[in-house]
Amino acid sequence: MAISQAAGDRLMRQRAQISLLPDGRRLHMNDGPIDLIVEAFGDSREIEAAYEAATRRFVDVLDELCSELSFLRQQFMPDSPLPSGPIARRMAAAVAPYSERIFITPMAAVAGAVAEDILDKMTSAAQLSKAYVNDGGDIALHVAPGEQFVIGMVEGPERPSLFGTATLHSTQIVRGIATSGWRGRSFSLGIADAVTVLAERAAHADAAATVIANAVNLPGHRSIVRAPARSISPDSDLGDLLVTQHVGELSSQDISSALNAGVMVAQSLIAERPIRSAALHLRGETRVVTQEVVELPSRSLVHA
Repeated sequence: MAISQAAGDRLMRQRAQISLLPDGRRLHMNDGPIDLIVEAFGDSREIEAAYEAATRRFVDVLDELCSELSFLRQQFMPDSPLPSGPIARRMAAAVAPYSERIFITPMAAVAGAVAEDILDKMTSAAQLSKAYVNDGGDIALHVAPGEQFVIGMVEGPERPSLFGTATLHSTQIVRGIATSGWRGRSFSLGIADAVTVLAERAAHADAAATVIANAVNLPGHRSIVRAPARSISPDSDLGDLLVTQHVGELSSQDISSALNAGVMVAQSLIAERPIRSAALHLRGETRVVTQEVVELPSRSLVHA
């Protein structure tokens, strides 16, 4: 697979770094904090067209988001105006269902929204059997009729080890998967090692994973160290909210209580239908709340 000379010339004029990985199949796209792995399946000419489309779109993504960054970092309210950029609008739509109940900003859905946007450009430009855009673990999927994906769920956003898999068939409506936890690249108010969410869209999975991971919590517990988000990252959209920095010794009762709190939120979101499934993981314990086929190993597994 090759990127055309015209595309290569465009890349040289841009800040973004885009290249095929050594396997010759996956495309790596990086621009500042945005880091994507893209893979398409199908006829080689269609794959090339899809990668061309992804390249053309990606070089504008960061500048587009930065143009509205001050708005995207503010709490989203029911009466908040809508942003103008297409990715920013996806972000706002994903967090809107939570705006009356909790503090949330559109940044809670940024990774999923970026992945969605790039994938839409790819599938509009080419006929593909399957494709995915992985933005740091938040993944947008394309699955043509008769195809399926097997998605791994990790023990923590920063860890490669799997605690289970989700098999997604073309007949299911899930096209987005996201993972959040306190050790991930974004701050968390909770203590979940990982919360993986399946939803119809990647941006919605991203926002919901954040919300559920925040709910897996033990407020005031002496083994949990927290600090204002602004004291760690002055530009954080979470401002002075206390984010988790360390989780010490937890009893089995503590783990159960924290997971139960997250399960309640996951159940309410599934009932309201912004998501289809959630797997919550803390200290080797896993709770699954699902309307989809989720295949997991049997160690420390509890279905909620």
